[in-house]
Amino acid sequence: MFEEQGITPEGDLIVNVGPQHPATHGVLHLVITLNGETIKKVEPHLGYIHRSIEKMCESLSYRQFIYVTSRMDYLSAHINNHACALCVEKGLQVEVPPKAQVIRVLLDELTRIASHELWWGAMAMDIGAFTPFFHAFRERETINDIMEETCGARLTMNFMMPGGVMQDLHPNFQARVKSFIQQYKHKIGEYAELLTGNIIFKNRMKNVGVLSPEDAISYGCTGPTARGSGVSCDIRKLYPYEVYGQVDFDEILETGGDSLSRYMVRIREMQQSIRIIEQLIDGIPEGDFQAKTKAVLKLPKGEFYQRVETARGELGVYIVSEGGTTPYRIKFRSPGFSNLSVLDRIARGGKLGDLVAMMGTLDLVIPDIDR
Repeated sequence: MFEEQGITPEGDLIVNVGPQHPATHGVLHLVITLNGETIKKVEPHLGYIHRSIEKMCESLSYRQFIYVTSRMDYLSAHINNHACALCVEKGLQVEVPPKAQVIRVLLDELTRIASHELWWGAMAMDIGAFTPFFHAFRERETINDIMEETCGARLTMNFMMPGGVMQDLHPNFQARVKSFIQQYKHKIGEYAELLTGNIIFKNRMKNVGVLSPEDAISYGCTGPTARGSGVSCDIRKLYPYEVYGQVDFDEILETGGDSLSRYMVRIREMQQSIRIIEQLIDGIPEGDFQAKTKAVLKLPKGEFYQRVETARGELGVYIVSEGGTTPYRIKFRSPGFSNLSVLDRIARGGKLGDLVAMMGTLDLVIPDIDR
């Protein structure tokens, strides 16, 4: 009787948050066991947006399946496509032209900034600060305009392909990226003034949702979630791909392990992305933007794996080929699933009001989890 009313025999209250709820940013359902306002357990229920993407990919060609991945972590669409293209190129042993490599990295880093901008604005709004949302979207819209002019799309770009990119850069690309860099540098001070240095915000974030380095490793956390606990895991540094081994940038690590540390990692990562873009934007090589490949691609029989660093962490693409025109098996190792799995660990003993801050700094994109 008590359990039907959402009360356990111990007198704890069971609360459902989601799946349609502003704080969950997507169709995520949390079953939370509370003792007063203290969290005793958080149980995520997944599958509300499951679309069988991996199975769909197995019926598509090696050119077609790449673009289905834009619909997983849609805020890292370019980077998802990049990972798939790299995995296919590894199987085909195709050498990507230098120009295409630079274009890919430039678009990856613009994507990372745009993703972090949306995260910053949405997370601040969840905490109770509404104004940063408008400031974040001001910079993000500039990037989206550049993407639209370059690729013809603003969210799911479908621009990466085996051998390079679909087409050459728009003639305005360099000028518009440089203009964005100056705009960002001029406005970044507003972020600190509005939010980062705000004492109310700091008190909401500091020592909330503490994740130890050992737990981060044990749960398989990657990206800013792990780096906020001091775990070095940036794929761009550890396993450089394309031209990441040729540019100078820092892997951002914080040691606090709390929500504020995860917040600071992303803020500082945006500045490193600007640093990467500045090193490449004036040195885009001449030449082809894609390598010559056959119209119908066949990977040799075998297994191929490629990992990249998305805005949320490590994305792995695993392809099993039997030598045909479609993959026998495709598996994606997305960062969101592992990062979500740690929510119960960091939330236990905390307050219900702090759960939004914890979830916000995990930066969950639910289609990345429900594949």
